[in-house]
Amino acid sequence: MRRRTVSVRNYIQRRAEDLKSLSEQRTELIQEMKELAGKAENEQRAMTEEENARFDEIDGQVVALDSTIKKLERARNLKLNVISDKKKEELKKEEIEERAFEVYIRKKCGGDFVEERAGEQNIDMGNNGAIIPVTIANRIINTVRDICPIFERATRYNAKGSLKIPVWGLANEKHDITVGYQEEFTELTADSGKFSSIDLSGYLVGALVLIGKSVANNADVDVVGFVVAEMARKIASFIEGELLTGNGIKSATGALSTKNVKTTVASETVTSDELIDVQAGIKQVYQKKACWIMNPDTFTAVRKLKDKNGRYLLQDDITGDFPYRLLGKPVFVSDNMPKMTAGNKAILYGDLEGLSVNMRENIQIQILLEKYATQHAVGFVAWFEFDSKVTDHQRLIALQMKAAA
Repeated sequence: MRRRTVSVRNYIQRRAEDLKSLSEQRTELIQEMKELAGKAENEQRAMTEEENARFDEIDGQVVALDSTIKKLERARNLKLNVISDKKKEELKKEEIEERAFEVYIRKKCGGDFVEERAGEQNIDMGNNGAIIPVTIANRIINTVRDICPIFERATRYNAKGSLKIPVWGLANEKHDITVGYQEEFTELTADSGKFSSIDLSGYLVGALVLIGKSVANNADVDVVGFVVAEMARKIASFIEGELLTGNGIKSATGALSTKNVKTTVASETVTSDELIDVQAGIKQVYQKKACWIMNPDTFTAVRKLKDKNGRYLLQDDITGDFPYRLLGKPVFVSDNMPKMTAGNKAILYGDLEGLSVNMRENIQIQILLEKYATQHAVGFVAWFEFDSKVTDHQRLIALQMKAAA
C-alpha cells in the first residue's frame, strides 16, 4: 500500500511538471506570433510568405498544445473512485430494498408482479401497512438537504434525547479572556468568561403524501423516485419554514430569532445603504459562508436597487445555487420568509451555521394501505422529531422593517 501511494504521488508530480513545461512552450510560441505580427505592423507592410507560413505553423502548434493541456488537466483532476467491499454490500442492500419496496407497492395496488418473495423478505409490516426500509427514508432526508439550502447550511446533529450545546459568553460585562503583551517575571492576571448551554430537544412532526393506485401501477413511473421526491418536497417546505420563522412555542426556533437586528428607516422600503449596514453587522470571520435569504416580493424590490453609479446591486451569477449575488454574496429566495411590511423581519443575512438543528435518528416512514382505499390511493406517512435554535448570534443578522406609525 505504501509503495502504491508513493507511485501515485510521483505520477501526479510528473503530470504537474508536464503541464508546466507545456504551458511554458505555449507562452513562447504566442510571444513569437506577436513578434511576427508586430514586426509587419511596425514596418507598415504585409507579412511575407515565410512569415505567414511560420505564423500558421505556430498557430497550429498552439491549438495542439491547448488540447493536450486540457486533457492533462482533466486527467490530473480525476479521482480514483475505488469502492470497498463494505460499500459494495451497502449499495447492493440499497438496491434490493428499493426493488422490494417498489414490488410491494405495485403488488398491493393490484399490479401484475410476481416478485412476492423480495417484497415479503425486505419489508417490515406494521399495524396498518408496511414500514419503508431505512435506505428509502435516508434518500428522502438527503433529498431534503439538496432542495432546502437553509437545512443544508445549518449546523446539524443527529442525537436521541435532549442535546446540550455549549455556548461561550462573558461572565459579566467585564470578565473575558484577555490577550496582551507581557514582561518576564510578571504574573498573568487570570480572567475568564463562562460557558452556558442551549438545549435542543425534539418536536414530533408528521407528513402525509398520497399517490393514486393507477400511478403506482403504471410501469413507466419510477414509484420509488416519485415517493422520495414528493415526501422530500413536503418535508423540506415545512422544515424550511420552521428553521426561518419558528417561534419556539412548542416548536423549533428559527434563525429570525437572532438577537442581532437592524431596523429600516421606512416601514415598507429598503435602501442600498441599509443592506450595506446589514452586511457590515457580521464580523469578517463569518463572512466566507454568508448568504442572503428573502421573500420573492422582497427580492423583486431589492432587484431594482442601484448604487450611486446607476449599477444594480444584484448581479448575475450563473455559477451559484441561485443566479444572483447581492454585495458579493449568494441570494436565496423563500416563500417562508416574511414579506416586506411594517414590523416584519424581511431579510436574513449571515452564516447559517449559527443555527443548530437536531434531527433525531430513526425517522419512520410507513405505507398506509387500507385508510385511503376508498379514494383508490395509497398513503405514505413520515414521523420524525427535530428542533432548532440559534446558537451563535454573531453569525446571523436580520433586517426588520420599521413598525407602523
